[in-house]
Amino acid sequence: MIENNFETILKGRRSVRNYDPAVKISKEEMSEMLAEATLAPSSVNLQPWRFVVVESDEAKATLKPLIRFNTLQNETSSAMVLIFGDMQCYERAEEIYGQAVAEGKMPEEVKDKQLESIVPHYKGMSPEKMNDIVKIDGSLAAMQLMLVARGHGYDTNPIGGFEEDQLAKAFGLDESRYVPVMIVSIGKALEGGYESVRLPVDKITEWK
Repeated sequence: MIENNFETILKGRRSVRNYDPAVKISKEEMSEMLAEATLAPSSVNLQPWRFVVVESDEAKATLKPLIRFNTLQNETSSAMVLIFGDMQCYERAEEIYGQAVAEGKMPEEVKDKQLESIVPHYKGMSPEKMNDIVKIDGSLAAMQLMLVARGHGYDTNPIGGFEEDQLAKAFGLDESRYVPVMIVSIGKALEGGYESVRLPVDKITEWK
């Protein structure tokens, strides 16, 4: 059952580490959730996020030695979603903007102008700057995925404790191109996540 009340989704999200291993999310529903997650914004809409859905026993066994103290999530979740940032995301600019033109969402002349200015700009960026961009954009997609999953009745845990220098290669990706951003475990909670506190707004905000 889909939950459509945003406040319920927002306030009901918890970081869950132990899931019901009997609950398996279908490829169709996972694809639907990923599609909804990719409605997140990205720099000039280049959508640099790339996903690897680790759900088979074999793939989870490959992942296990790379996730340090997060093995419970790996063992019990329906899937571990590996989120990478594509350092060469500009290669899909023509495809993205061309689709926008075809759907009447962008004039042809705007597409041409975008391609003439944005692609060379991104190609000329330093690896450090591009790394920042794809990690920020990938994090936006990750957060959106966690809220979307909650709306679908599932629970998640964002994971940053993993072997960043080994993750891409372990799953057949070009490690010089695909930067690990985050891992999100997803499934049905067997144990509810802990409620946590947040600093009050007046302690973290300045008004000018």
